[in-house]
Amino acid sequence: MNAKEMNVQLKKGVLELCVLALLNHKDCYGFELVSLVSSSVGMSEGTIYPLLKRLREEDLLTTYLRESTEGPPRKYYSITVTGRVRGAEMLQAWKEFCAGVDMLLGARLRGGNDGGDQSGTPEPSREGQDV
Repeated sequence: MNAKEMNVQLKKGVLELCVLALLNHKDCYGFELVSLVSSSVGMSEGTIYPLLKRLREEDLLTTYLRESTEGPPRKYYSITVTGRVRGAEMLQAWKEFCAGVDMLLGARLRGGNDGGDQSGTPEPSREGQDV
């Protein structure tokens, strides 16, 4: 997997957490969510709207219409109690994951016990070579 593919997979994996976290603070309409998420993590509406539909089907979100002064009524998304619980669980898992990755990368960047350089750049494999 190259860096670009890894970036896409990481974004997809954390997208649900990002949406639930945003909605935990305030209700948002669809385009507003798309704008907030895409400006932070670069995901498109083609990825976000199907997620919103799934989260609604799982009773993590509800929707309602609100009149808009700028056109037709907007569909707003609101997090449910179940969604808040899921979001809190996901946030805790994310924090634990990040702490573990940070610990590994920090050890690597500090020189760790692997004898590697301190640049953070992975060394080429030495498999099959005499060291």
